[in-house]
Amino acid sequence: MFWTLYVYDRDLVYPRLLDNFIPQWLNHGMHTTVLPFIIIEMRTTHHRYPSRTCGLFAVCMFAVGYVVWMCWVHSMTGVWVYPLLEHIGPMARILFFVCLTALISVYYVLGEILNNYIWDSSKSTLESDKTKTE
Repeated sequence: MFWTLYVYDRDLVYPRLLDNFIPQWLNHGMHTTVLPFIIIEMRTTHHRYPSRTCGLFAVCMFAVGYVVWMCWVHSMTGVWVYPLLEHIGPMARILFFVCLTALISVYYVLGEILNNYIWDSSKSTLESDKTKTE
C-alpha cells in the first residue's frame, strides 16, 4: 500500500520534508526489507496460530487501536499521521479504515494458510523420509 501511494503521489504518504530527517535507505528499510524477512521467518519458524476467530479478533483490535491512535494524534496536533487522510472526507476516511482492516485480515488468513501449507508439507516430507528409513 505504501509503495503504491508513494508512486502515485509521494507527498500523500511520505512528504519530501521527511527526507531531511529520514534518509531514503532507512525509508526503504522500513517499507521494503520487511517482506524478505517475513518470507525467511515463515520458512524457518513454524507458527502456531490460535483459532481463526481469536486471531482475526486480535488483528482487528490492533487495527482499531491503530486507528484510534491516529485519530488521537490528529485531535492533539491537528495533523494527520498520514497526509493522505487530510485529502479525503470523514466518510471516505471511515471507509478507508474499514477497507484496510479487511485487507490486514485477509493478510492474516493468507499467512495462516501459507504457514500451514509450508509446515504441513515439510512435516509430511519428514514423516515419509522417516518411514523410508525404518
